[in-house]
Amino acid sequence: MARTPIVVGNWKLHKTIAEGLALVTELKNQLAAVREVEIGVAPVAVALQPIAKRLEGTAIRVAGQDCHWEERGAWTGAIAPTLLADAGATMAIVGHSERRQHFGETDERVGAKVGAALAAGLTPILCVGETEAERDAGATFRRIETQLEGGLAAVGGDALLKLVLAYEPVWAIGTGRTATPAQAQEVHAHIRSWLRARYGETADRLRIQYGGSVKPSNAEELMRQEDIDGALVGGASLEAADFVSIVKSTRSARIRPGA
Repeated sequence: MARTPIVVGNWKLHKTIAEGLALVTELKNQLAAVREVEIGVAPVAVALQPIAKRLEGTAIRVAGQDCHWEERGAWTGAIAPTLLADAGATMAIVGHSERRQHFGETDERVGAKVGAALAAGLTPILCVGETEAERDAGATFRRIETQLEGGLAAVGGDALLKLVLAYEPVWAIGTGRTATPAQAQEVHAHIRSWLRARYGETADRLRIQYGGSVKPSNAEELMRQEDIDGALVGGASLEAADFVSIVKSTRSARIRPGA
């Protein structure tokens, strides 16, 4: 089934406002002709509004790197989904492994964030993935199923297509290691099978990204896999040339004769 691929750059804790504006100016100039791939960037929170303003009139979407599960209250340092939307974001990354590892986010908490993002009209990008120890122990599928159960707890069938999933093996994030195309496809296929058992044929329309040291040299081969529908890009999204190359490789890989 044809699914429009989606490539999003997660800048993490990089780029000043000025640096971010310079980067997206390059992106909008170099990617203006790309229509077959959905594109997004996730800058630091303080840069969201000016970057969204710079991207007005383009097809490039803006994402928050996280969001809170409550709309208001005594939550020092938190950012509500509606505030992200107010700043110009249309997406929010939720449940990234760095949030789980360093900030203690549980599957239940991630599920609450998914629900809050959906309620605010944002597209959640729900991240799942196993650690190296879990993979070595043969627990990859079990861990990801647990993350899906928690993250999608409040998502009914009608809402499934309002989000994007991202499979990011923790052992491949920022390490230079990348899951082989076959390893990535195996997990993507399992995720889609798990979803199909719960949501029916809707699962075949859901987009599942791959993330984990995606770079120009491996993007096209990864994107050729049947169940990989784009990429959540970390370090390679910080350089315009690299990110543009990944987007164009995705287009080349996913646009097939007769599709």
